[in-house]
Amino acid sequence: MSRFEAKQLSKSFGGVRALENFSCTVNDGEIVGIIGPNGAGKSTTFNVMTGVYRPDSGRLSLDGNDFSALPAHRIARLGIARTFQNIRLFRGLSVLENVMVAGDPYSSYGFSDLLRLSRRMRTEERALRERSLEVLKVLGLARYSEDRPFALPYGLQRKLELARALSAGPRLLLLDEPAAGLNPTEVQEFITLLRELRERFDFSAIVIEHRLEVIMQLCSRIYVLNFGRLLAEGTPREIWDNPEVAEAYTGKGDFEC
Repeated sequence: MSRFEAKQLSKSFGGVRALENFSCTVNDGEIVGIIGPNGAGKSTTFNVMTGVYRPDSGRLSLDGNDFSALPAHRIARLGIARTFQNIRLFRGLSVLENVMVAGDPYSSYGFSDLLRLSRRMRTEERALRERSLEVLKVLGLARYSEDRPFALPYGLQRKLELARALSAGPRLLLLDEPAAGLNPTEVQEFITLLRELRERFDFSAIVIEHRLEVIMQLCSRIYVLNFGRLLAEGTPREIWDNPEVAEAYTGKGDFEC
């Protein structure tokens, strides 16, 4: 069982308050959404949660253990992985190597093992390769393992970024605009896929997404940000029926169906 908690997070850049006293929780196996208009502070929230930025104030914890002051690589080792709004793949590496990169921080061999090509290094690299291929297989990408990532169609690049995050064995997966650029058929496939992956790999998730159909179908609870502050929280039905949320999105008192 795992429980993630962000409590009263704040972050400023100069005189701009990007995030102010934001709190949320994610229980074991839960998928939670964070939505809001452009500039609401969603990506800043992820960057604070993953150590890209250190919060000015507030607390981050996993299973009650505070990690607010840890750097990004140590947060990743706790079991918190993420994808990015803009796809960030390594052009010079193959599809398989892009996935294997996520496992490198967990390797126990050192520089001397690398120089000597020691048995321990070769054993760990072989195991990492097998795990990475298994993740690619689950996501239907195994046949592209030796290709360069940017030779893939956009939708498969999105899957590859997800595969890389999963290969780190996350307890909590942060997905930043995972359906961006996908067509309607691909969006529905993604929703089904994420549900299946959660069952298979046993993780919790926070999803940032502009496409409300993704959030409404996937998430048990939703947090709404506006100008860095929490505007509302609740179930998908409660958020859909909230006139303040609709006003922030559409300038009207309700969503058009």
